[in-house]
Amino acid sequence: MPPVRTLLGRYTNTGEPLSCEPVAQGLLNHGYRLATTRGDFFLKHHLDGDHATISRQHRATHHLQALGIPVAPPVEDAEGGTVAVIGGRYYALHPWVDGRHRVGAQLTTVESRRLGALLGLVHTCLDLVMRAEACRIPAGADTAAGSACPVGPARPGGSARPGAPARLGVPADPADPADPADPADPADPADTYELIGELLALARGRLPRRAFDVLAEHRLLERRDLLERHAHRRPPPVAEPATGWVHGDFHPLNLLYRGAEPAAIVDWDRLAVQPRAEEAVRAAAIFFVRPTGELELAKVRAYARAYRSAAGADAAELAAAVHRVWWERLNDFWILRWRYQLHDRRADPQFPAASALAVWWTKEYEAVCEAFAG
Repeated sequence: MPPVRTLLGRYTNTGEPLSCEPVAQGLLNHGYRLATTRGDFFLKHHLDGDHATISRQHRATHHLQALGIPVAPPVEDAEGGTVAVIGGRYYALHPWVDGRHRVGAQLTTVESRRLGALLGLVHTCLDLVMRAEACRIPAGADTAAGSACPVGPARPGGSARPGAPARLGVPADPADPADPADPADPADPADTYELIGELLALARGRLPRRAFDVLAEHRLLERRDLLERHAHRRPPPVAEPATGWVHGDFHPLNLLYRGAEPAAIVDWDRLAVQPRAEEAVRAAAIFFVRPTGELELAKVRAYARAYRSAAGADAAELAAAVHRVWWERLNDFWILRWRYQLHDRRADPQFPAASALAVWWTKEYEAVCEAFAG
């Protein structure tokens, strides 16, 4: 349990603690609903990152809020800081947002379009905010060519200039679902075959044998066959993909709705420079996947068209992103790595749909590409 009284002692208007209950959802950090005599707060214990990185994420959300993005920036303490370091651990206090998570099945086509437009707006505003952050000048100030900003102006469509920091979020973890593939070095099937062999041995050796282990073995064998048949479609290395500042982990558990409207995008730990269109594709593959592994392509199409319009991304950029994320999914086994190598079963419920999606996506590749880029 976090040191609540010590933490609240740093603030002036948060009141006295009444209760502190863990928030069950979330894989990468610890969160608590903290009730005080002044109201409810979300207390976040950051498990990764350092003071400077977390503070930068916090400043970004403050600027995004000023630009109209629905976020929940942290509360400032008595000295104007937003990161509390207690016992070597990092904490932040956010206002509590009353809202609910919604998956794609709960969104109408119109709401799916709004979701795509929201992500496009996030990418556009992040480019402005993070260029201002690099200069440490107020967001919205003139950062035209010739300014003293070391990052410089964005390329058309909101992309960051080459030379911008590669990643300012949490350090990469090979077992972490939030770490995308390296665009300069797409997954090598030879490495994937080796991993499949290791995971097969672990799944077959698990006693007592569960239904999950049987499904895991089936999907691993199926995926190995798919890779053998489609290895020639490995994306080529990309020296300079269309990149930009992205949230880095945009999915239903990181977006709260109040009624039909988004109330807050949360968990900005993965803020980084990455291929922006790939975030759009990854997000859709999580929001709009059915339990049986198919994507709701009508909603994907509405979402993608709105994203392209808001972000200034063209069809070619989305088509390339579809191919790269498809390949990433075909070679990805993070849920099985968590279960069998890290002995962590928190992601197990996601496995049936996620593993079926890679198979369905391969079969319906052209339809998926058309939905995003058509």
